[in-house]
Amino acid sequence: MNTTLKTLSITAALAALLGLAGCAASAGSGSMPMDHGTSGSMASSMPGATALASTGADHNQADVMFAQMMIPHHAQAVEMSGIILAKPDMPAELTALAIGIKAAQAPEIEQMTGWLTGWNVPTMMADHSGHGMSGMVDDAGIDKLNSATGTEAARLFLEQMIGHHEGAIDMAQQELSAGKSADAVKLARGIVDAQQSEITHMRQLLATL
Repeated sequence: MNTTLKTLSITAALAALLGLAGCAASAGSGSMPMDHGTSGSMASSMPGATALASTGADHNQADVMFAQMMIPHHAQAVEMSGIILAKPDMPAELTALAIGIKAAQAPEIEQMTGWLTGWNVPTMMADHSGHGMSGMVDDAGIDKLNSATGTEAARLFLEQMIGHHEGAIDMAQQELSAGKSADAVKLARGIVDAQQSEITHMRQLLATL
């Protein structure tokens, strides 16, 4: 796992998104990004941020940032789960975990995309170079997971996904502290609870490998 990405603070990630989303406005909505590199450059501030802060809207800028960042974060977890599910001879508990991650996070991607569309803001960030999101696995890490086999693949998936979940929890906790949308706050609380439980389970599985 890329240690730098794992340890980046969520505060820095949110600040980076404020810059990135200015570019996203010109790109418009689109499909979820799947890049896994390092953090990208900053640009202008998020369009409409002032308006969101000053009106009585049922959401605020923290909600927008939470959804725009969590969509690609979830997308990578779904991708990683698909990689491990395609490998033969994986432990049954690991396979069940990966199936559960895909089943939970794919619908959440659709849910968050719907929010952003309804809020008339971009659903995809223009800069696809990693966004500085905590816990994201870089290209080299994804390549390593793709090529790994057997126990090595199982161990690598668990190690990467533990860090990935920890990053998601960081973002969700920021939403809990600053978000306004009741739906987004509810989802963030669910992410914290579910992924913390999965982290505990994954650590137990690691100990058996």
